[in-house]
Amino acid sequence: MSSNMFGVAILGTGAISRFHARAVGETPGARLVAVCSRDKERACLFASEFCCKAYDSLSEMLAHPDVDILVIATPSGAHLEAAVAAAQAGKHVLCEKPLEITLERVDAMIAAHRSAGTQLGCIFQFRYMKALVLLRDALSEGRFGTLTYAGVYVPWWRNDDYYFGSSWHGTRRLDGGGALMNQTIHMIDLLCDVMPPVESVSAYMSSIGHPGIETEDAATAALQFQGGAVGVIYGSTSAWPGQAKRLEISGTSGSAVLVDDEFSFLEFRDRGICGETAVVKRSIASGHGSPGASNPVAMTHALHADCFKDFVSSLRSGTPYQSNGESARRAVAIIEAIYKSAATGKKISL
Repeated sequence: MSSNMFGVAILGTGAISRFHARAVGETPGARLVAVCSRDKERACLFASEFCCKAYDSLSEMLAHPDVDILVIATPSGAHLEAAVAAAQAGKHVLCEKPLEITLERVDAMIAAHRSAGTQLGCIFQFRYMKALVLLRDALSEGRFGTLTYAGVYVPWWRNDDYYFGSSWHGTRRLDGGGALMNQTIHMIDLLCDVMPPVESVSAYMSSIGHPGIETEDAATAALQFQGGAVGVIYGSTSAWPGQAKRLEISGTSGSAVLVDDEFSFLEFRDRGICGETAVVKRSIASGHGSPGASNPVAMTHALHADCFKDFVSSLRSGTPYQSNGESARRAVAIIEAIYKSAATGKKISL
C-alpha cells in the first residue's frame, strides 16, 4: 500500500481466519484490505465484520493493488497452489501451519518465493511465548551443561464431530496427518527451534480413539539428536479431557519443564553463569482449561499478533522472519520421518 503500511489479504474464512483478522488489527503498519472464500456469501459476511473487500476469486484478490501480504488459512493440503500464485503476483505470504503436508510441496513453496524475491513465513505462534526468552538465553549461555534429553507432550482431546463433521480434518489429502501434523506440530517446531537437529526417529501410531479416521489420533516417537541427546514426541487428540502441552529439557547442569507458557520447574546447578539459580515452581492445575487442549478455538490471538508484527518488521528491515520457509520446513521433515517409521517399523534417519 505504501512504505508505511502493508495491505493484508486473507484466503479462507474458517475459524482460524478470525484470529488472523484480529491479529492484523493489532499490528502497527498493517491493515486488512481483503478476504477470499469460494463461498462469496461467507466472504461478504467476513468482510462486513472486519471492514474489508470480499472476493471469491484468489487471482482477482491478488490483483488488488493494495494487497502486499497474503495470509493463507485454507486446509493444510491446499496451501501450495495459493502460495505459488501469490509469489507469481509478487505478494509476500504468511501461511498457517504446516506450510504444507509433504516436504515436496513445502520445497515447491520455498522455491517459488525464492525465485520471485518475496518472503514466505509460517504461523508458529508458540515461538513467541515469553517464557522461551529465558529458555533460549539459558541454552545459549550453556546453563544446561551437556544436553541429554528433550521431549514434547501434547495430550489433547478432539471429539468425534471435529473429524466426522469436517470435510478435511483427519484426511490424508487435506490434513496430511492427524494429531501430529495438525496439533503437535507446534511443539515439534519448538523442539526444532531450541534443540540440535534430530538425526533419527522410531515411531508408533494409532487411531483407536476415533475409529474410522484416515490418520493418527495418537503417536509416539523416540528421537536421537545430533550431539547424542535423546528425546520423545507424544501427540494425541484422544486423551480426554485434554491436558496442557509440555516441553521438557534436561542436561548435566540443569533441567526445565515448560507447561503451556509457564515453567513448572527450572533449575540450574551453576549459579555463577548468570546470577542466582533460577527456580520457578507452581502447582499445576488441571489442564482441562489449557488453551486448545479440548477446544480448537479456545485460545486468544495475542501470539498470532506477535507473528504478524515480526513478519511486518522483517519486511521493513530485510532481516529473516523467525519462522521463514526453511525454518518451518524442519517440523514437517520430522513428522514425515515419523510417519515413515510407523508405517515401516524401521528407524528413519533425517
